[in-house]
Amino acid sequence: MIGLLFNPLSGRIRKRKDAIRRVLAEIPGATCSEVTNEPEINASVDAFVRADVDLLVIIGGDGTVQGVLCHLFATQPLARWPALTIIPGGTTNMTALDLGICGKPEFILQQLKGDLLKQIPPVFLQRHVLCIEQAGVAKVYGMFFGVGLIARAVIFSQSKIKQLGITGEIYSGLITVVYLIGLIFGRRHGAWAPVRMSIIERNIELHHGTYAFLFASTLDRLLFGMRPYWGKEEEPLHITFVRQKPNRPLRSLLALLSGRGGSLKEQDGYHSCNTRALELLIDDDYIVDGESYRASSENGPLRITAAGPITFLGAGKVNSQS
Repeated sequence: MIGLLFNPLSGRIRKRKDAIRRVLAEIPGATCSEVTNEPEINASVDAFVRADVDLLVIIGGDGTVQGVLCHLFATQPLARWPALTIIPGGTTNMTALDLGICGKPEFILQQLKGDLLKQIPPVFLQRHVLCIEQAGVAKVYGMFFGVGLIARAVIFSQSKIKQLGITGEIYSGLITVVYLIGLIFGRRHGAWAPVRMSIIERNIELHHGTYAFLFASTLDRLLFGMRPYWGKEEEPLHITFVRQKPNRPLRSLLALLSGRGGSLKEQDGYHSCNTRALELLIDDDYIVDGESYRASSENGPLRITAAGPITFLGAGKVNSQS
């Protein structure tokens, strides 16, 4: 049995929702639920779990995927989860792209429908999920965490760029440009200030100071196929951070974004590692899959761990050219 969770308000879906609804109605053995907010997502996920769906298809963006993950982790043991797959309908769609799923939503759904009718064996992938928690605050689950200039660029883009109706790789490119401008020309104070924090691993404060940014992800690749981390540890949580005013920022940043970060040195302000848990003492905004939150050191450390892994249906049978 297949559950279809469809968010018609996602960025790339709004102008395609009628075409998508027609395809959804043709998928065999599927039940569709349209959702536009957190209570609707939660109620629909509960109904699909009670119905013992084998595959939950999320038609929406990273925010919709995050909502599903948060509710499943909060209410269900992993043994009761259906397999998940994502039809990328949001603004950036990082999780779907990491699974190799790309293209126009209606075309990907047509491919999925054809694969189901032909009973083509599925291709499953395992991914861990970030768990972000702090005392007195509900746990947040997602695939990408960012603080510092990364969070500031995303928050800025949501208020300015999204108003223009720009989505997809153009939107992602503009976020990257805004972020680069902030890194190279950013001020020490104001909206584009760096972030002050302590970074703790295994109960030891390893780093303390002012940082341009820090991000953590369980995804193998980020926007534009970038892999901007170079840790060698066999752990699921990828961490990269850069100190404020690192040496040779433009040249080094190009190396980081192009996947050649292994040449960057910690003494020059660059660090990357893989771990299973990380704690931050911080008073600042952070983002998880494009959604913004606020951390306060009064509540103790912000803890980031790897949860799962969970099972996704990957690109082998859910893909289409855009």
